[in-house]
Amino acid sequence: MFLDFFESKGHLKMKSFSLVPHNDNSLLIINSGMAPLKPYFTGQEIPPRRRVTTCQKCIRTGDIENVGKTARHGTFFEMLGNFSFGDYFKREAIHWSWEFLTEVVGLDKDRLYPSIYLDDDEAFDIWNKEIGIAPERIFRFGKEDNFWEHGAGPCGPCSEIYYDRGEKYGCGKPGCTVGCDCDRYMEVWNNVFSQFNNDGKGNYSELEQKNIDTGMGLERLAVVVQDVDSIFDVDTLQALRNKVCEMAGVKYHEDEKQDVSIRVITDHIRSVTFMVSDGIMPSNEGRGYVLRRLLRRAARHGRLLGIEGKFLSKLCETVIEGSKDGYPELDEKRDFIIKVIAEEEDKFNKTIDQGLSILADMEQELEKSGKKVLGGADAFKLYDTYGFPMDLTKEILEEKNITIDEEGFTAAMNEQREKARKARKTTNYMGADATVYDEIDPAVTSKFTGYDKLVNESEITVLTTESEITEALSEGDKGTVIVDESVFYATMGGQEGDCGVITGPEGEFTVETTIKLKGGKIGHVGVMTKGMLKKGDKVTLSVNAAKRADSCKNHSATHLLQGALKEVLGSHVQQSGSYVDPDRLRFDFAHFQSMTAEELEKVEKIVNEKIAEAIPVVTQVMTIDEAKKTGATALFGEKYGETVRVVCMGEFSKEFCGGTHVANTSNIGLFKIISESGVAAGTRRIEALTGNGVLKYYAQLEETLKEAAKAAKAEPVQLVKKIHSMNDEIKTLMSENEKLKAELANNALGDVTKDITEVKGVKFLATKVDNVDMNELRNLGDKLKSQIGSGVVLIVSAQGADKVNMIAMATDDVIGKGAHAGNLIKAVASCVGGGGGGRPNMAQAGGKNPAGIDELLAKAPQVLEQQL
Repeated sequence: MFLDFFESKGHLKMKSFSLVPHNDNSLLIINSGMAPLKPYFTGQEIPPRRRVTTCQKCIRTGDIENVGKTARHGTFFEMLGNFSFGDYFKREAIHWSWEFLTEVVGLDKDRLYPSIYLDDDEAFDIWNKEIGIAPERIFRFGKEDNFWEHGAGPCGPCSEIYYDRGEKYGCGKPGCTVGCDCDRYMEVWNNVFSQFNNDGKGNYSELEQKNIDTGMGLERLAVVVQDVDSIFDVDTLQALRNKVCEMAGVKYHEDEKQDVSIRVITDHIRSVTFMVSDGIMPSNEGRGYVLRRLLRRAARHGRLLGIEGKFLSKLCETVIEGSKDGYPELDEKRDFIIKVIAEEEDKFNKTIDQGLSILADMEQELEKSGKKVLGGADAFKLYDTYGFPMDLTKEILEEKNITIDEEGFTAAMNEQREKARKARKTTNYMGADATVYDEIDPAVTSKFTGYDKLVNESEITVLTTESEITEALSEGDKGTVIVDESVFYATMGGQEGDCGVITGPEGEFTVETTIKLKGGKIGHVGVMTKGMLKKGDKVTLSVNAAKRADSCKNHSATHLLQGALKEVLGSHVQQSGSYVDPDRLRFDFAHFQSMTAEELEKVEKIVNEKIAEAIPVVTQVMTIDEAKKTGATALFGEKYGETVRVVCMGEFSKEFCGGTHVANTSNIGLFKIISESGVAAGTRRIEALTGNGVLKYYAQLEETLKEAAKAAKAEPVQLVKKIHSMNDEIKTLMSENEKLKAELANNALGDVTKDITEVKGVKFLATKVDNVDMNELRNLGDKLKSQIGSGVVLIVSAQGADKVNMIAMATDDVIGKGAHAGNLIKAVASCVGGGGGGRPNMAQAGGKNPAGIDELLAKAPQVLEQQL
């Protein structure tokens, strides 16, 4: 009725969007009718029409603790909405909401009460003067109730419509009216008028494009129309509620504790069924955790009602039957939904009995000690070992007035994460790293069909996330897809795996790389970029053709490279490793010395000649003996099956190889060696490029040449001549610079002969100069030593605020008396925060504290005196 009504008002009826938000990281799960339409409200996308109407499936878990305890809280609901993107505004929105409720649905006008935002006189006048509602029946509420905003951005006042359900639902207090917390006055409609922009600092400005966002809970309207107590009593939920009672062998409204469990299961199974239908899978984080939490909560309440074994996977069929007309995807995915829920129930049932038993023991211990708080470590043990979500443990304990040390729980969680990070990787009994792939049925295998095609159809046999096998992957999930037959080459034989796209009936998976798994399985590793993929889906696999072509060029070039190396270096050359991807090739080989430039040039020339000869690349599958008779080269130490694939490029190259190749050597285009190096004793490595890689390489070289020429202020063809000229100029300048430095040093030294003292009859000259480097200090030292003829010289120079250079010299005759330049420097260098030493006749040192120079010069004579 709602959708038809707004279609008659020019609205486009759109299907409910998925519960998984599309390109919206602000939400885990769609929680309102307007949430999927946000790009239209913000102007990021143009809406298909300026007027839209939807019935949107939504999930909210903010009040999950109250679900079941009250008759009005639920996690799943359907939100009816009519939206205007810069088209109609308050007048039409208010008139149509009133028309629908009173004329289409037929609600009593006298039982309907509108509310408006405190200052919204425009809305008041529409309700009062145009609709004809008496002023005392229009309620003005403040920002908390009747103004919608969410931080910075579009916002505006609201106008809600309340329905008086009658005294039997009231609190009985005098003056009970609209706005009371009791269940008498139920809000059934909310008109949001987006007319302002909040700059985030509380400043509001009028929006150029004003929008309407209407929300009305379908379940709430059904409560009013059917005149029932709560959402759990409306016809669709009642059928589900009665099924729960039938399974448990209990009656609703006979026992309040049982009623709580009945309501929890009735609500949660709806959420779970719809979430799985939209590709959300149980996991320990994100929306997958929300699903697991709801499912396990419902499973536990089933046990409280005495329901044995799995029941949620049966109960979800009642949800599907009741909602499949509005949501046909439920029926289409029936088997899948049942399977996912059944498997998750199995997982939980395996541990819940143990967990409940352990929890009971913990409760007894608390009772004995008179405590009412469960330790965080104990709560974490239940979570980590027995899969009890924190809120489930909390809920069980709340019934006995016991709380949890939540800070302790968080600390235990963080400690475990830190341990896991530091610990070595887990290994399996084969000594390899244990991964999710170890859990795949060994019977599963894949066939590679991509030697002569890049697209194929196949069926998904296994799906995994990064940590567990799953029934489906949905948008944003990282994981691995395994199919029966694949055109994707898996990383093997030194060739990197293909990338590309896998497209299914409901989604698209981007393959980032392809890996070879045990048992011949081909794993397509990547991320779901759109929609979802399910086990059993028929899919189309498309390899990235450009990247495959480049990998083929590089792989075929390694075969030609090996032939050329044997021709130039000798038959001892053996392949000892290789790596090929779309960008480059790497080839390791046995050889005992670095290759000369001439040898590299010859090898490169031979490979390019073979490319130019346009030799057909022929592949044949034959037995090992047949292959060996052809002279084909096998990799030393490699294990081969009964048959092998031999790749031949005329008589020049014949090799055992399972990789992908060009059809003709001419397809390689060009070959360029970019490096040759040693990687181990007797092993050399060549890295090279082909085709477009060579063109890019020369383009970069040309760009570098242009930049160098620009820096040298010369044309590229004149660059070498200009560099020679610049080198000559630099030599001349350096020579002049050295002369100037020597002059400056001499000038800085001045006449120091007056500073000569005698220590035990030995001449000693200790002095300081400013900003002289070590080379010039040595020159000064030699000059002073020759001036004094016999004795010891010590010169110290401060360079800047944190550097000191010093040098000491002694003539041969005073060395005979005990003088030692090295020991002198060693003894005084600490004064300037340094160290050093040297020979008896000459020593030097550095320091970093010029403030200590005077102390050093004062200490030096004492040190020399001790030496003599």
